[in-house]
Amino acid sequence: MDPRKHSFPPVVDAHVRLLVLGSLPGERSLAEQRYYAHPQNQFWRLASPAAGRDLAALDYDARLAALLAAHIGLWDVVASARRMGSTDAALRDVEGHDIAALAATLPNLRAIAFNGGTAFRTGSRQLGSAAQRYAIVALPSSSPLHTIGFEKKLPHWEALRSLLE
Repeated sequence: MDPRKHSFPPVVDAHVRLLVLGSLPGERSLAEQRYYAHPQNQFWRLASPAAGRDLAALDYDARLAALLAAHIGLWDVVASARRMGSTDAALRDVEGHDIAALAATLPNLRAIAFNGGTAFRTGSRQLGSAAQRYAIVALPSSSPLHTIGFEKKLPHWEALRSLLE
């Protein structure tokens, strides 16, 4: 049987306006206990324009602090699942987070962005009718497995900035 993997706590505070949700951390992230730890994952570079600074140049704790300073929160739609490897296609026996409950605790939340198709499909179901309260954005995945290339992904991620203003 595939080993059970668990997500990390949310990175949020009362000032979050945009919540970015992934699916479930990959093997490298789980091993390092850090969001988007794999060096080929483009998350930190893609999120930099929205945060207004080069997140990739910062150490991990400073990256999280910079996200919060820009009013961006971070979490995953999957609380735990069984999975061999890191691909979303391998997710089995998925237990989701209560995204709507977290969103309800964020008084300034305006938008929820999903990092990739699995996060979007899973998270949309979890939000249900609560999704009507927020701008919902489906982003191309920051994963290197999503091979459309950084330059094609970037405009979608840059558009997040307008949701923070």
